[in-house]
Amino acid sequence: MSIDNLKDFTILYVEDNRDISEEVAYMLQRYVKKLYVAYDGKEGLEAFLKNKPDIIITDIQMPIMNGLDMIEIIRKTNTEVPIIVTTAFNESDYLLKAIELHVDAYQVKPIKMKMLIKSLNKVIEPIVLREQVKQKNEQISENNHYLEQFKNIVYEASIFSSSDKNGIITDINKNYELISGYTREEMIGNPHTIHMDDSVEAEIYQDLRDTIQSGKIWSGMIKNKSKSGKPYYVITEIGPIYNRDGSFKEYIGIRNDVSELEEYKLLLKNELAKTSNNLEETINYTNQYENAINTKTAILKTDTMNIITYANDSFCELSGYKREEILGHNCLEMRHKKHQETLNCELRREQLSKKKLVEEILTNIKKNGDEYIVDNLFYPIVNLEGEVVEHLQIMYDITELMQLNQEIIDTQKEVVLTMGAIGETRSKETGLHVKRVAEYSYLLARLSGLSEKEASLLKQASPMHDIGKVGIPDNILNKPGKLTDEEFEIMKTHAEIGYEMLKYSKRAILKASATVAYTHHEKYNGTGYPNKTIGKDIHIYGRITAIADVFDALGHDRVYKKAWPLEDILELFTKERGKHFDPDLIDLFFENLEKFLSIKERMNENISLATID
Repeated sequence: MSIDNLKDFTILYVEDNRDISEEVAYMLQRYVKKLYVAYDGKEGLEAFLKNKPDIIITDIQMPIMNGLDMIEIIRKTNTEVPIIVTTAFNESDYLLKAIELHVDAYQVKPIKMKMLIKSLNKVIEPIVLREQVKQKNEQISENNHYLEQFKNIVYEASIFSSSDKNGIITDINKNYELISGYTREEMIGNPHTIHMDDSVEAEIYQDLRDTIQSGKIWSGMIKNKSKSGKPYYVITEIGPIYNRDGSFKEYIGIRNDVSELEEYKLLLKNELAKTSNNLEETINYTNQYENAINTKTAILKTDTMNIITYANDSFCELSGYKREEILGHNCLEMRHKKHQETLNCELRREQLSKKKLVEEILTNIKKNGDEYIVDNLFYPIVNLEGEVVEHLQIMYDITELMQLNQEIIDTQKEVVLTMGAIGETRSKETGLHVKRVAEYSYLLARLSGLSEKEASLLKQASPMHDIGKVGIPDNILNKPGKLTDEEFEIMKTHAEIGYEMLKYSKRAILKASATVAYTHHEKYNGTGYPNKTIGKDIHIYGRITAIADVFDALGHDRVYKKAWPLEDILELFTKERGKHFDPDLIDLFFENLEKFLSIKERMNENISLATID
């Protein structure tokens, strides 16, 4: 820090010697936001209570009330304000008392301005860091605000319910009231069995209970009975929600009404089961078939070679095409390019030929070029001889739901990066450290052959590598010199602390973060910690992050050392190849050194965090 860092702070200066006071005040007022001056402890106490300065500088021996008495009174109501004491060498007895009062720094008279500025910078550093953490917490709070809005959108758009650990309903929304016929007051306090259809097999409900009680999400179709006795069908997803401390909060259920489609399937099954149909029955069946499929659900019908033979109004509205524009065309023409380049289409046709139902999430392209995402159910239609003659595609538009999911994932990434930066801030490291480690880890992951998906996951998770440091005492974490053996043993526990913080999450990013936190201090020769794992048994995420972390840590100033020259870092990496570090990864590092140095240059300490993607 420098003199410029003082411009946002107010200071109270208490000194009974007018000559010294004027000289020091003249210099200080040029650099601080506001300077208050007092000439004895009583005046100083009054000035503090009135003006609430950020920092106090005070002499000890003064008339009326000495500096220590003033500090003692102030400390009874304010233990945080930094206090710097100015003292003479022969005041050692007073210094012992000052230490008991938690004075932050001392300046020996005569006061040297350079040393005073250094002390001021030292005491304001924790204040600046606390403000940074406060701002990050405010950002997290804002993210939570957005997540609450997303929850409200889901609440309004679906058939929603929540229940306690015993399955007792605690809330339902308006859509639930409409489909079930029950009011909110009638449902709350009752189990979901209040509207169970008797024809549903007990095994389905047992599987549902076993799944959600194990912490997983259950998905499937359930047949219920409304208050009037009419059956209805819903595609249902039910899963547990947990509090921040990992304790259970509630079960959430999200449902979509598919009653008309299920009635159509039953109708189709009954009709095909008949051995013969007279003309009147066939006409009746055809009319019902057309009425059933012209619902709000998008429907396509194709032959076994994917040529479109029918599209309902809902599909035309969703895709933007007129019916005559797509009849006779291959349905693959409307798929996103990423689906056309895979073998999924052939695999799907093979499964349908075996009369298997197929469900896929697919991205389609509208006539205007826009993308939309559907949950696509492929249903094989068979003739009376049991031959598959056409494919029925039933589509649910889930574009908004998938976009919402992506927003939540993006928010999760931001929270992970913010938590990692907070962990580094507490150990007096810049937030750029975690961003550089993320970039180095991604690059090395791709060079090592990991897929884009895995490399991106590691990039998102690596900022949490040292999150366990939040559990390490300050006097060890920020010790400027070498740690003692006992202190180092305590420091080493941050790997397990980070793992314990994250290991219970079922989110992919946080699960990967737990692995990184747990393994990035293991060494290839088995001398690392916490488990002394050897060689390739160390998770690849840990082996990669170890190189990225050490490369960045050595190349920048830390509280206990100055930055190393590049040649010294490279010499260490050569020496530790096969000892500390995976030799194959070290070879990749040296072969692509310029790429790593380019990242280092682009993300140096002089660049604002806000400018880094």
